[in-house]
Amino acid sequence: MHPNIQNKLKIKPAHIVSIIVFLLISMSTLTAKVYATDAAWPSKTTYKYANVDGKKIFYREAGTQHEQTIVLLHGYPSSSHSCRELIPLLSGRFHIIAPDYLGSGYSARPNPETQKYTFELLAQYVEGLLTTLKIKRYSLYIQDFGAPVGFRMLLNNPNRLDALIVQNGNAYLEGLTVARQAFFKAANEDKTQAQRDKIYSFTSNKAIINKQYLRDVQSYPEVMSPDSWTHDLHFLQTKSDRVIQVQLLQDYYNNLLDYPKWQAYLRKYQPPTLIVWGKNDPAFIAAGAKAYLKDVPNAELHLLDSGHFSVEEKPVEIAKYIVDFMNKLTQ
Repeated sequence: MHPNIQNKLKIKPAHIVSIIVFLLISMSTLTAKVYATDAAWPSKTTYKYANVDGKKIFYREAGTQHEQTIVLLHGYPSSSHSCRELIPLLSGRFHIIAPDYLGSGYSARPNPETQKYTFELLAQYVEGLLTTLKIKRYSLYIQDFGAPVGFRMLLNNPNRLDALIVQNGNAYLEGLTVARQAFFKAANEDKTQAQRDKIYSFTSNKAIINKQYLRDVQSYPEVMSPDSWTHDLHFLQTKSDRVIQVQLLQDYYNNLLDYPKWQAYLRKYQPPTLIVWGKNDPAFIAAGAKAYLKDVPNAELHLLDSGHFSVEEKPVEIAKYIVDFMNKLTQ
């Protein structure tokens, strides 16, 4: 303090020291409070089952102390296991539910000879799980198969959504190459044994590892955990397991026919939408991400330097985008 000011105010040196100490303590206390408020320590993920219409549905849950719920919907050929790195990154701030679809992961898998698997069936069981857990509102994270499951849930209950988070989840023909569209059409309409055998081959060990998980990361395969395909292949050991996925691939073309309904939902309700899309995905291409902007022009779009399984490649980056996006909704 300047001597003249000190003399005018008649402040003794001992008082100056006390003031400085007080300010330092106040600043450190404030800083501690800010860090405490901003801290987002992950909560322990728990592994549970719920009885939904007489079937056991497995789900991962974390962050139960938070009000905002995010439901993570996985893709093919995976389960909630694909979100194992994303869940703890979000659970410090949000309540997370990540189910395994009926017929996938640890959930029940009724015999496909007596139970036909469709995306409508999967959506009914996820919706049933949320009803069982008394979750009335939620945000949806949709990836791959998660898009047709999620959009069916939204059409059935259009007012329960807080926000939509899209990660390589198609709702537009622009997001599918011509070859991919033809594949889904043939899978649905061609009932020959040769076509069924072709679809069945997509569920083989070689196809899951090389044409799914490692396809988009050939220059840096070390980013992809072998736990991913090891886990999935464990649940594709039997012919019945594989036929479940075959039936869903056969049903996938009906999603393309339903795209106009999903787009109409987006136009009508204008849900807050975050798009985090792996631009290196050669099957669900980046044009599908940009197409969302036609119907939800205020959507937040980020094209990531990753592939179809971006949640495996870049969970931290995706989590940061989700946290920032969700925080904006509460401001």
